[in-house]
Amino acid sequence: MLPIISNNSMTRELTNYYIHLARSDLARYTTCMPAKNIVKLYVEGGYYHIYNRGIDKQTIFLDDDHYRVFLSSLKQLLLPPDKVKPLPHTFTVQGRTLHGITHKRKNYYGKIELLVYCLMPNHFHLLIHQPVQRAIDQFMQSLSIRYSLFFNKTHKRVGPVFQSLYKAINVTEEPYLLHLSRYIHRNPLKYTKDLKNAYSSYGEYLGLRKTEWIKPEIVLASFEPTKLPFLKHTNTYKSFVEYDNEELDQYIDSSLALEDDKLL
Repeated sequence: MLPIISNNSMTRELTNYYIHLARSDLARYTTCMPAKNIVKLYVEGGYYHIYNRGIDKQTIFLDDDHYRVFLSSLKQLLLPPDKVKPLPHTFTVQGRTLHGITHKRKNYYGKIELLVYCLMPNHFHLLIHQPVQRAIDQFMQSLSIRYSLFFNKTHKRVGPVFQSLYKAINVTEEPYLLHLSRYIHRNPLKYTKDLKNAYSSYGEYLGLRKTEWIKPEIVLASFEPTKLPFLKHTNTYKSFVEYDNEELDQYIDSSLALEDDKLL
């Protein structure tokens, strides 16, 4: 069994080796990044890194309720339709029961698969697989509208909640899915060392919980230390994510620049 990486065992030679491998993988990725990542190349069966932030970099998740509403919206959009509670079609107004038109909730089961997510106070990251071409646009519109309606009603405000249209990057290199999942799952380190309890899919990746509408198995299928050179010194996904080396992380973070200005 290969040894798990630790700060004590990580040598300068190994650090340089990791940076060399990361540089090789990330270079192939960044060459296909569109300007500002707004132009979206929709590919059937494609993988996409989706992200957005609050308008004027403002906080969009103020407390646990805000996080839960966003996650509930993801759940309703991604679960099989027969497992989603239907919208009510009867309403009570001044003691009178009125019958409205039954509407089906928008649903993207089979059209969108969520592989990785992380919610931060003023932005979010999603890693998505799109089996059906151009499903992402509709999915993100539904998700953004749902959360914006909740946010504006809760805070008695009007206007956009998010900075702009979401950004999307088509991920074409399989090894990069692992690099990207690590980057996303490490985002909460800016606020907490307790990654497994952050508002992210990391708990699903560690097997601490099972969530039907999150698909960690797709990324974890690529975690093959015998086939991917950059994994040769780690044998668990946990050690891959939680290994801490400032020089390596700075290199990867700079290579993953999401736009001209930082999200935070």
